[in-house]
Amino acid sequence: MSRLSDFLFETATLKRTPRTGYQFLGRGRENVAEHSFGAAAIAYVLGRMNGEANMERLLILALFHDLAEARTGDLNYVNKRYVKAFEKEAFSDAIDGLPFAPELSSANDEWLSGRTIEARLAADADQLDMIVELRRLNDHGCDQAGEWLTYATKRLKTPEGQRLCQEILSSGPDDWWFERRDALWVNPAGPGQAGPGPK
Repeated sequence: MSRLSDFLFETATLKRTPRTGYQFLGRGRENVAEHSFGAAAIAYVLGRMNGEANMERLLILALFHDLAEARTGDLNYVNKRYVKAFEKEAFSDAIDGLPFAPELSSANDEWLSGRTIEARLAADADQLDMIVELRRLNDHGCDQAGEWLTYATKRLKTPEGQRLCQEILSSGPDDWWFERRDALWVNPAGPGQAGPGPK
């Protein structure tokens, strides 16, 4: 069934489709596939925080929310003031002929409507993925990223998204690995490994 492989080759295009907002920030670089993975991971966390969301549906929404950009490219907020992308049509063409096209079509309609808790959580995951990256860039010297954070946080729609956002903003992007313990950094060798210096 070549239609399935066509779909996989098309989704792989997102690995080479840049997210264009960073050109205005002047720092950072990301492709749409990287963003979609980040959004899906965050959607999983939000779904678990919520406890009632349909996890499969939520993950489908987050994973495929930017599928149309394989055909349209990513249009940032400035682009969208002047350029109309036919994203619904692009999404429909991308899934045409697939055995699971009705499921993805329904998911895209749900995403666009924003009416369900899964759609709202997925939309927050979309924003939170950008917030994670902006937080990292801000911590590494990009002051304008801090200004962008102010606007991005206002787009969050769910209590879970807002709560997770506060945790992201109050944590450091290096906290997960940079354990500030002298013993770890003075002698970084693990068990059974020789430390630095002459033997």
